Formats: sequence, structure tokens, C-alpha cells
Amino acid sequence: MNHLKGIHHVTAITSSAEENYKFFTYVLGMRLVKKTVNQDDIQTYHLFFADDKGSAGTDMTFFDFPNIPKGVHGTNEISKTSFRVPTDAALVYWVKRFNRLNIKHTGIKEQFGKQTVSFVDFDDQQYQLISDENNKGVAAGTPWQDGPIPLEYAITGLGPIFVRVANFTYFKEMLEKVMLFTEIAAEGDFHLFEVGEGGNGAQIIVEYNTILPVARQGFGTVHHAAFRVADRAVLDEWTARLEGFGFNTSGYVNRHFFESLYARVAPQILFEWATDGPGFMGDEPYETLGEKLSLPPFLEPKRAQIEELVRPINTVRSTIPFEKEYE
Repeated sequence: MNHLKGIHHVTAITSSAEENYKFFTYVLGMRLVKKTVNQDDIQTYHLFFADDKGSAGTDMTFFDFPNIPKGVHGTNEISKTSFRVPTDAALVYWVKRFNRLNIKHTGIKEQFGKQTVSFVDFDDQQYQLISDENNKGVAAGTPWQDGPIPLEYAITGLGPIFVRVANFTYFKEMLEKVMLFTEIAAEGDFHLFEVGEGGNGAQIIVEYNTILPVARQGFGTVHHAAFRVADRAVLDEWTARLEGFGFNTSGYVNRHFFESLYARVAPQILFEWATDGPGFMGDEPYETLGEKLSLPPFLEPKRAQIEELVRPINTVRSTIPFEKEYE
């Protein structure tokens, strides 16, 4: 069985595509590599923020479902998304930056031997920066070369995904027997699992929690998390494996930028398996990634209708010179 290659992407829900674009572009310095729509709900934007090249394992994406209520954090949810930075020194830079920009954060903490900083955005979406200092395993991506963050401090990809569950025994068994993760450490109610090459780019941190109420999905919460597979053949292997364990799956889904499979692996926990390619540069050149409304071929005939449904958002950055901000 081909093991998972690590984290592919995390998809969350925002109250405002415009504010989300500003936060990820001007605060976090991640590159918008694709501005498209939810393929199952064409009135909803789907924004993809990633590294300089839109590499698998570096992107966080957002839906802005119209009229959705604010979510409630609790148990049985994908609770926090991590972003990798190169060194411990980078976290010192980010603490200063967050202070200057009035971003709520925890300061530098340590968990499982790694330096981290947790923070939230305008929707109370939960994030963490994690240092890659002394990290081994899945390689990091390439920071956005022309963005506002000095390259030595910039975000390079996704780190461990946090999942909070009420039934830890079941979730551990599912991760180990079905998804082939291995538990490598524990600190109190937090358990660290990894897969494949391991390291920050291939880890899940599971929190056992029966005290908090059950989470409710809405803006400010995560919709699903995805894991990397090499290609369609491996994706089909995972479909057979999941269905062999009794899981209901979506079956094969062609998302144009990658190929996918979905399964709800626990109450309120939706996981996706996604191929590394084809990627995001098939319909836009590197220089202007994310600047136009990109549609997969099957939606292109509906472009006029879709452009009437979604409000225009100006995401042109190729003509804007960013100064590197050293705090």
C-alpha cells in the first residue's frame, strides 16, 4: 500500500473573501495562486493561498458561503492549521509583526520539541506557526518571492493539522489501521501522529477532549483537510482501501487542479485524498497566478453566469511592488 505523502491542503470557511485575501496577502505573505469558485456551489468563491509555485502541501483554501453563520469551536472538529517557517528566529520576527499589526497571538510556546506561535484571524479561525529548525521529513515549499515577508522568515508550507475529538480510541485506531499513521509522542491530552517521510509536513496532532461542547461548522472553522497521494492509480488504491474498511466515499472527483476522493472518517471530520498534480499553472502564467477568475473546463461555458453571481475582487499583485517588511 502506498503511504500518504503528507498534508496536501486545508480548506476553511471565511466570512469575507475580500478580508481573507487581505489577511493572507498583506499579513501572512502567502501567495494567492488561484481565484476560482466552489465547483459544487458556483456562487461561492474558492481562494487558494500557497507558496511561490502553488506546490502541493503548501496551500490553505477558503470558501465564502453566502449567509453562513459563525462557527463554534469545540470537540469533533479540525481545530487548527499550522504553517511552517524556517527557524526559531523567524518566530521572533512574527511575534513582533503580530504585535505591530494587532493580531491576537499566544507568544512563543513549545510543543513536541518544536517552537510555535498560535494566532487567530478576524473570524477567530485558529492557526499556528511552527519552526522547521531541526525538522526532518517532508520538504518545505518555496516562500513567495515577491511578497512582503523577508524570505528568511516567510511561510513555506503547511505544518501539523490539529484535530480535536471526543472518542480518541476510535480516532487513533482509524489513523493507524486505515490511514497508516504512527503515534510518535504524547503530551497530556495531545497525541502526535505522522505518516510517510514524517516531519512537520506530514503530522496530525490529535487532542482528546470530552469537556468542550460539540463544534458547529460555520465561518471561522475548517471545512476539511486533505492528504497527498502521488497520482490517480494511488488514489484508486485508497478508494478501495477505505471502502474495504466500510467507509462511504465520494468516489473519484476531478477537481481540475488535482484529483480527489473524500470520506467522513469520524463525526464531523471530513478528509480528502488529493493528487500532487496537475497543479495551478495550467491556465495562468507564473507571473499573474491568482489574478483572474479561473474556471475548470466544465464550468467555462457558464463563465458569464458565474461572473454575475460572484462580486468582483481585485487580486492583481503583479503590478504592485512589495517592500520587504522587517517587522
